[in-house]
Amino acid sequence: MRIGDAKQSYEADEAIWTSQTQKLWLGFFLLILLVFPFVVDSYLLYLGCLVGIAVISTTGLNILTGFTGLISLGQAGFMGVGAYTVAWLSINTALPFPVTLVLAGLMAAAVGILVGLPSLRVKGLYLAIATLAASVFLHFIFAEWESVTGGMGGLSLEPAHLFGLTFQSDFMMYFIIVPLAVLMVAGARNVFRTRIGRAFIAIRDRDISAEILGINLLRYKLMSFALSSFYAGIAGGLFAYFYRVVTPESFPLSMSIFYLAAVIVGGMGNLLGGILGAAFMTLVPEALKLLTAALTPFYPNAPVFMSPMLEIIFGALIVGFLIFEPHGLAEIWHRIRRFFRLWPFRN
Repeated sequence: MRIGDAKQSYEADEAIWTSQTQKLWLGFFLLILLVFPFVVDSYLLYLGCLVGIAVISTTGLNILTGFTGLISLGQAGFMGVGAYTVAWLSINTALPFPVTLVLAGLMAAAVGILVGLPSLRVKGLYLAIATLAASVFLHFIFAEWESVTGGMGGLSLEPAHLFGLTFQSDFMMYFIIVPLAVLMVAGARNVFRTRIGRAFIAIRDRDISAEILGINLLRYKLMSFALSSFYAGIAGGLFAYFYRVVTPESFPLSMSIFYLAAVIVGGMGNLLGGILGAAFMTLVPEALKLLTAALTPFYPNAPVFMSPMLEIIFGALIVGFLIFEPHGLAEIWHRIRRFFRLWPFRN
């Protein structure tokens, strides 16, 4: 056998082995997700639901910021649109939750298209400011349009229901949130195998070159805004069903910063990074709460000292990852995989 043929055969075997390993790990991960609610306590189940919601919203923002290169600080506002849509439909109609969730996503997508209109003329910091202004405007609507949103008092809604089942507990909601998160991550993965996804990446890498190649910048930028906002609307709808109360204070500016931090920490332009970033950033505040509770018996002023630490840690994580690991947790995970795969052959 010639050297070239041997190399091609090795590369083919390597690709098959990698594909089989990925399928094995995916099956193992799905099995863990299935078993998880049966073996953990209520607190960990609650965190699992929060991570699922965060994964959906972070994946949507990753499509816009990580894959298309459009910075947005309006994710909390789009989630609020989805949440209020679900709440209003649940109160005023008898629609089952799958229908209300889809309508919430579509409503958020429509708002996202309107917010994305300036993206053809502005980019970078200016676009971030434009989306920030949109988020502030949406928060004002949530607070002042009392006939629809209930004002500062918000809206309370009944639990999700389908085919006579009522999804009232965290255990039941887990089997809505987590499968939807898996489905929407898989959907995002498939998007980037299509011409639309490749157009998003081309716009991120060099928008002028993409336009020369025939890509309609406004069309695909608005499409990215719509898709990202659709994900946010679904996440907001699940948020409403999970807490069963929606108020303007449920979607502050800090939530938009939270999701942007999750994208940066996890790894922009990487779907695995969105998952890792969402999980990491969701668990950081809970870890701080546990640390505060542990320090309180020894240092009574620990809650006062630790309360502002969350914003400091968020900022430090963003700056730290941008400087030391711009590819985020996803790249760290890939390095760990490569290390353990090659360690027997190291000197």
